[in-house]
Amino acid sequence: MTLHPLAKKSLVIGSMFLCLGVLVGAFGAHGLKNIVSPEKLVTFETGVRYHFYHALGMILIALVQQTFQNLRLNVSYYSFFVGILLFSCNCYFYALTDIKTFAMVVPLGGLMFVLGWGALTFQALKLR
Repeated sequence: MTLHPLAKKSLVIGSMFLCLGVLVGAFGAHGLKNIVSPEKLVTFETGVRYHFYHALGMILIALVQQTFQNLRLNVSYYSFFVGILLFSCNCYFYALTDIKTFAMVVPLGGLMFVLGWGALTFQALKLR
């Protein structure tokens, strides 16, 4: 079976992000409890949770793209990719460093997540 190029990319990168999410989550659960405040741990865990949601979203994009090859899901894929970097990674960095600049970038990542889901919705509405 031949995979649509975006389906393959989304499946590979989504899987890699899920693997990374497990490692980062384990680090947070086992390595940070005695290092950061409970509030910072909540921020870190929020980053992990959204990291997982959107890595799974990338797997969903791969499945949908392979099934409906005429859809254009690039916006959703790249929005989730950038959203994980801006939202989740900045949650991690803020929790670990307490540098406010990292916290200020987080909403941009959230906006990317909204854009990705909105673009996916728009493409789904095109299906007959």
